[in-house]
Amino acid sequence: MLFNSFDFLLFFPIVCILFFLSPHKYRWLILLLASCYFYMYFIPVYIFILAGTIVVDYFAGILIEKSKGKERKYYLIISLISNILVLAVFKYYNFILDNLTAILESVGLHNHLSYLSILLPVGLSFHTFQAMSYTIEVYRGNQKAEKHFGIYALYVMFFPQLVAGPIERPQNVIHQFHKKINFNLSNFAKGSKLMLWGFFIKVVVADRLSVYVNAVYSNVDHHSGITLLLATLFFSIQIYCDFAGYSYIAIGSAKILGFDLMTNFNRPYFAKSISEFWKRWHISLSTWFRDYLYFPLGGNKVAKYRWYFNLFIVFLVSGIWHGANWTFVIWGALNGFYLIFAIVTQRYRNVINNFLGLNKNKYVFSFIQIITTFLLSSFAWIFFRANNVNDAFTIIHKISMGLTSDLFVKFDVFFAVLIGLSILFLKEIREEYFTNKFEFIRNPSLRVLVFSTLIILILLLGVFDSGQFIYFQF
Repeated sequence: MLFNSFDFLLFFPIVCILFFLSPHKYRWLILLLASCYFYMYFIPVYIFILAGTIVVDYFAGILIEKSKGKERKYYLIISLISNILVLAVFKYYNFILDNLTAILESVGLHNHLSYLSILLPVGLSFHTFQAMSYTIEVYRGNQKAEKHFGIYALYVMFFPQLVAGPIERPQNVIHQFHKKINFNLSNFAKGSKLMLWGFFIKVVVADRLSVYVNAVYSNVDHHSGITLLLATLFFSIQIYCDFAGYSYIAIGSAKILGFDLMTNFNRPYFAKSISEFWKRWHISLSTWFRDYLYFPLGGNKVAKYRWYFNLFIVFLVSGIWHGANWTFVIWGALNGFYLIFAIVTQRYRNVINNFLGLNKNKYVFSFIQIITTFLLSSFAWIFFRANNVNDAFTIIHKISMGLTSDLFVKFDVFFAVLIGLSILFLKEIREEYFTNKFEFIRNPSLRVLVFSTLIILILLLGVFDSGQFIYFQF
């Protein structure tokens, strides 16, 4: 089920009413059944895949906790392999087969293996990583094995963040499912505000921008450099509003039910470096890779060349995690290169900045850093969004050749986009730089006016074609 659908607007209030009216001992069941219904709304039969991994990881957690020595590691490995195997089969099998076929044909051989005619289960990478974090944390001793099968299943399947995160750690969430929760008006107000903002940036900003971006990126050969540049910059905003919008709705809906989920975005386009960008973007995934891949590889507590290797591997795997396409591999590798290049050139850049006097005015210098980081990330997004590698290089070539051609413009789309972007930028600037300012905004009457305006703009300018969230494909 999509958040931006009328079905969800009916589904969620019903779940809330049943949840708060039910006795505490049955509430986990209400949420689990609701989560199953939510997930089965896409492809019902795939619930059995999810159920299979839940059973394996549930017993693996118990066995890890009971066992000692190497036996604990064996159970962890079995759990991890079972999860990775499901991910590999459904997400990467055909991609691997494509590349194997190309290699074999280059030396005159033929591949006789058959392709799988299957659709990728929605949100597979998200709930797989969440399940893996459970057994890893039990193995590390940071989380006790959950004996209540229903509660563990709910941890993996909790519908607000089931298909696109945030990817939660068990120690942050599981204990919340055991607590008795009463309806709280403050939680309702905070959650509703988050959901409203999430809906606004999704259907008014992201989905409006997607009209332009999809038209251009679907036919790159027939568009000019300036049009491709604008579409690329628009996509940078689109993917942020699309994914952050989902996160706001997920966190807000969980908040109304009385559960706290982690913050997943922290205004990433105000970052002054690529390193800072990744501390602000998709925080639950960035910290997942940090804790379960980067640190085990040695992090930065190793020789310098190995540190660079660790950073590059993490971003390369992150690219592969996002999709079975060479465009994602290049996107991940490019971000890894950005980070390593920034570290290697830090001293030289400081010398140049001092010589030119760029850092004498901290506001100007910060602005230059923010714009540079935004442009670097936007360049990388070309590979993320392009249909294939050839399209990506065509886009880069056309942009580099000049921006003098006619601009492909649809003024009706631009009008809605302009309003949405203006509100987005004003809100983000206020939260980034003026958190304790503009106290008049706390006036109840003005707040009602602001929220009412957002609702009206959603109804007037929103795209209600149930456009899927970009990260559902991952």
